Amino acid sequence: MPHGEAEKPTGSQRGRSESSLKSAWRRIRQPLARSAFAKHLVAGSFDRFLRLVRATNQIAPGSTDLPEIVIRHSPAIVALWHGQHLLAPYMMPAGVKAVVLVSRSADAEINALVLQKLGIGVVRGSGGRDRAQTVAKGGAPAFLALKRALEAGKNVYMIADVPHGVPRQSGLGVVKLAQLTGRPILPVAGATSRRKVIEKSWDKTTFNLPFGRVGIAAGDPVFVPADADDAALDFCRRQIDAILQATTERAYSLADQAS
Repeated sequence: MPHGEAEKPTGSQRGRSESSLKSAWRRIRQPLARSAFAKHLVAGSFDRFLRLVRATNQIAPGSTDLPEIVIRHSPAIVALWHGQHLLAPYMMPAGVKAVVLVSRSADAEINALVLQKLGIGVVRGSGGRDRAQTVAKGGAPAFLALKRALEAGKNVYMIADVPHGVPRQSGLGVVKLAQLTGRPILPVAGATSRRKVIEKSWDKTTFNLPFGRVGIAAGDPVFVPADADDAALDFCRRQIDAILQATTERAYSLADQAS
């Protein structure tokens, strides 16, 4: 039986639980969007909980020394998958300047406030599946802000796959950013042995839980040539997908290894 799981819920039980979570969130999201006090209260609660998760999960043997890797390659584009990113800011090196790309949606406002509590800069905007979507979501100004951050020596923490696109498939934004700045893409992942996965979410959103183990992994950095054409950019994108997927699987394997 996996560590931290006393009983495996049935499919119907998981479905009811996830449906209840979604219904509860729909009821509170509009009041949250209108109340600055409520948003800061929720963000503070998330921050305290994630600090507890990080503090009470022992690092699994064989894990990567992530702070050392990130500092060695700084400034770097640290890439993660959607749904696997909630604990990531708490695994990064302290005191190193960084910014994170956060979408402009109301839901993401809480994420932005949590990051600010950690002293991490926030750039609002997101990519799309085509140029029109990227412009509509504020992707162009956000891209320029990320580029300036890297040029100023700051790390960029970036989710590689496009929101509500194909999960575990990188968008071209992360590749173009590496091409224009010459900075490496560093695929990283973290997983806890105790977790709650929202199976019906498009990205399999994973909530990390306290009192277990955390597996941390990083893949080889990917450099994108400045003169890369469309075919070369797509090759780099697929390379990132493969390395990031293998890195994520390794993090889960480390977290779930027998005690």
